[in-house]
Amino acid sequence: MSTIPKIVILGAGYGGILTAQRLQKELNYNEADVTLVNRHDYHYFTTHLHMPAAGTDSIDHTRVAISKLIDEFKIDLVKSNVQEIRLSDRKVVLQDGTLSYDYLVIALGGEPESFGIPGLSEYAMTIRSINSVRLIRQHIEYQFALYKLDETRTDRLNFVVGGAGFSGIEFVAELADRIPQLCKEYDVDPNLVHVYNVEAAPTALPGFDPELVEYAMDVLRKKGVEFKIGVAIQECTPDGVFLATGEEIKTATVVWTGGIRGNRLIEAAGFETARGRVKVDDYLHAPGHDNVFIIGDNSLMFNAEGRPYPPTAQIAMQQGVTCAQNVVASIRSKELKKFVFSNKGTVASLGKGEAIASAFGKKYKGWVAAQLKKLVDMRYLFTIGGILLVLKKGRFL
Repeated sequence: MSTIPKIVILGAGYGGILTAQRLQKELNYNEADVTLVNRHDYHYFTTHLHMPAAGTDSIDHTRVAISKLIDEFKIDLVKSNVQEIRLSDRKVVLQDGTLSYDYLVIALGGEPESFGIPGLSEYAMTIRSINSVRLIRQHIEYQFALYKLDETRTDRLNFVVGGAGFSGIEFVAELADRIPQLCKEYDVDPNLVHVYNVEAAPTALPGFDPELVEYAMDVLRKKGVEFKIGVAIQECTPDGVFLATGEEIKTATVVWTGGIRGNRLIEAAGFETARGRVKVDDYLHAPGHDNVFIIGDNSLMFNAEGRPYPPTAQIAMQQGVTCAQNVVASIRSKELKKFVFSNKGTVASLGKGEAIASAFGKKYKGWVAAQLKKLVDMRYLFTIGGILLVLKKGRFL
């Protein structure tokens, strides 16, 4: 009977793929069996999804085959859906089988958080996967086509985006860039089209410098975006949304970007969670389970001021590297490494040629920030796939 430890990684997002790549680099031959479980055979760039959702970029630029990123002689890729995590007997139940593990890395990614808003789960779309953005793009184009069949339904040309964080702002920016093309293609008067960005918090882009936030909102207003800041969506219906002010916006298109929670499978496994996220220790361990590591959207960690780190791609990637190092250290009975987040800066795209950024202790706007955004994206492509992936998937123009 084999005594080689079994490592199972659940999810091939930013955290999971970095964990897998670092494990295949650090583990010796036959030191462990590593299995990566993912529902798709591709890794996709969550931070790029707003572009194909709006129709300003292709799906192909947003994903890459996992087989191109891992050494399949060192890591076994299993394409399946996770059904259950059984901590008591160290097993993971999949849609089509069961895996046992000695070490488990949970990197399943997040789920949209509806905050209990009636109708949101039923009638709003979310930017969370390749398939979801396909639906959004086709739905938007379909509304223009339907309007031309019945021009009394001007509400089909209203588009409501809930949430003015990163995803919401980046999506409305791309959508605002796409609207003129759609109007030309479908012979629609641009003055009939309205893009609303609704945010319950008192400001857009929380965490950004107020000067940069104002710049971003000014850029988007000039592109035709109408902001409703400090106003909550109270209900979502088949005919539109009701706001806390009592206002109703008639629309056939609501895209929700207002929040992310951890995966519900984690709660079902018996972990104590806060909105589906588990408070992990300094080594990324799940409480009471030294052989279980939780990273990315599923983990909850706090900075020096006691505030939780936001679930970003940047932190997930860094956790993936530390997680792999600690799994290897555990196998070799070596000292584990504490996770320390190194903030490399923050960049938000505002559409073609526009962005805002905080990096290197400075603030950037406009074209310079847009170039920084491209550099950040290309750096990630280089990290996971080298120069060939940069040349294939990078955005240079």
